[in-house]
Amino acid sequence: MEISAAGRFEVRITTADVGKRVSVRRLTGNGVGAEKFTDTVGVLTSWDDDGMLTITRRDGEIVRIPESTLVAAKVVPAAPARRRGPAASYPELARVASRGWRPVESERLGEWELRAAAGFTRRANSVLPLGDPGLPLDAALTAVRRWYGARGLPAYVQTATGAEGTQEPLCAELERRGWVREVSSELWTGGLAPVADRAAGAGVVLSREAGEDWLARYQRKGVSEIALKVLGGGPSVWFATVPGEPSGATPAAIGRLVVDGRWAGFAAVEVDPGLRRRGLATEVMAALARRALEEGASAAWLQVETGNEGARALYRRLGFAAHHAYHHYRAPEADGS
Repeated sequence: MEISAAGRFEVRITTADVGKRVSVRRLTGNGVGAEKFTDTVGVLTSWDDDGMLTITRRDGEIVRIPESTLVAAKVVPAAPARRRGPAASYPELARVASRGWRPVESERLGEWELRAAAGFTRRANSVLPLGDPGLPLDAALTAVRRWYGARGLPAYVQTATGAEGTQEPLCAELERRGWVREVSSELWTGGLAPVADRAAGAGVVLSREAGEDWLARYQRKGVSEIALKVLGGGPSVWFATVPGEPSGATPAAIGRLVVDGRWAGFAAVEVDPGLRRRGLATEVMAALARRALEEGASAAWLQVETGNEGARALYRRLGFAAHHAYHHYRAPEADGS
């Protein structure tokens, strides 16, 4: 925090800094006993006339801070430097991830993409708001709700926080309008070659299609034709299977890969619960990584839920690190629109 030459904290932000990444210290507690301070780092998304600051943190949490409690504050770099892994902006990765999990129907609203796939996964049934919708925000959100309503689907907007080019201000605006953040996950990136080097990939069968055996292990049951189109959509898609024993049994492990230029995206890496901690997930990812390298990719990405500690530990060992958090906001049930 900023401390003046006289040894006192200083508040060095103003309303003109809305939209910038800031670090603030505030006084907390009831003032009884020793003073207590709380530090918050994130994007300053609003500073209203009543003296209330709104800061959106890297993980998407929105913190409201009364101006009267500030004891120090300063603007900090827009995005922390990444210590490892391939460099990429959020818009680049968002577009790559979207091409790797295609909806069956999409439509443009300015620079926003409205995506639908009969409700199969939020990623394929949400707005990807990269840029200007060409309308004022309230009008754009009304158009979004009508588009999804015409398809019998709830309206979702996918946003991101915590990296270069992410959408902290949009998150704050959605929350002010009553949109509810239902799910948050993270997109991680890493080098592709280290994944390929981690295991031999022996016994892993690769295919261009998700066969009946692969689908038998896939955690989403009752996969429809729409779901198969989403799973098979993308620039270059591969499915990995470790056959079960005896022959004909449900596979021991599966995985999905999509190669798109320099990027390779991993998904649906699943292992028989009774066979976990035997390296099967690593074998699957290594076999897929080698295939991606053969197609010219060099960098990798994947998505992981914030509470999936087992998967997160595996991906850390393989050299991945979090790039940004992403969130799905659902429209309120009724807002008069």
